[in-house]
Amino acid sequence: MQADLVIPSLDAGDEQLFHYVNRPHADITFDLMTEGLIAFSKQFKGRVWLEVLLISGVTGLTAEVKKIAELAKMAGMEKVQLNTVNRPAYEDFACAVDIKQMRKFAGLFSCPVDILDNVSSADLSGSAASDTTNADILNLLARRPCTLEGICLGLGLHPHDAVKRIQRLLEDKAISTTRSNHNLFYKISGKKE
Repeated sequence: MQADLVIPSLDAGDEQLFHYVNRPHADITFDLMTEGLIAFSKQFKGRVWLEVLLISGVTGLTAEVKKIAELAKMAGMEKVQLNTVNRPAYEDFACAVDIKQMRKFAGLFSCPVDILDNVSSADLSGSAASDTTNADILNLLARRPCTLEGICLGLGLHPHDAVKRIQRLLEDKAISTTRSNHNLFYKISGKKE
């Protein structure tokens, strides 16, 4: 309650899709989660933005987005951050929603919407973090596959330094590559996408 900004997630508009997409703990129902979200947002004195991840053909459908938009309205969200799949997903069904469709979906919400794009505008020309190790890269990639840019942003590495480290890890077969949405991602070798 002491935070200035809280950004909870809501990726589905009903019980069935909530379980399909989020795979919550068995004790967490959709109603319990949404009731808690609404109660918290009404009690919290700071800012509450809602992050919504849409999956093409699953939650990225007009009828499904309308359900999420209604819940966001009931919770009195100040802003919605609309996102879609942007890295290799664990499940084959998790595919990105087209940017044109994302813009249409943004219009279904009663509050301002930021569409989070897949390209970061962060400056990658800073100095390399001299205390970053190959183990740090492996720890990052153990959590999720990353692009070169993602590794640089996540660890504060200059791209030239990151490329050298990545090349060594590829040569040692500690990591491998995969392509998704025309991007090259690095991942722990043998890890399922």
